[in-house]
Amino acid sequence: MKVAFCTQDMQHVDAHFGWAKNIVVYEVDRAGYTMVETCQFGGSMFEDGNEDKLIPKLDALADCAIVYLSAIGASAAARVVAKKIHPVKVEATDTITALLDRLVETINGNPPPWLRKALNAGQPQELAFDEED
Repeated sequence: MKVAFCTQDMQHVDAHFGWAKNIVVYEVDRAGYTMVETCQFGGSMFEDGNEDKLIPKLDALADCAIVYLSAIGASAAARVVAKKIHPVKVEATDTITALLDRLVETINGNPPPWLRKALNAGQPQELAFDEED
């Protein structure tokens, strides 16, 4: 599954979703994680009420299951959730690698239902039926 991180310094999740200069995307599975891409944003990111600034960010998250951020407005959160992306608010002191390590540990332990669903998205479903005589 793909996981995104809103960051200003490329090391920490230190950015409000609407104001993030960068979104770093990783591929995460039970074995670990790999950086896939970095999306950079400029322009009028800091205008409150400018909903157009969200469009390129939402496009960048198109195939992500989770986005980590330090804050998100109600309108942006609704748009993220509508795209079936789970926003996770964390402290700006959290490093991206520490969060990735914790996520892999959770995946290999007992992930919550929403995370299991995100992990299995796009995977073929195995249905178990009892045999009837």
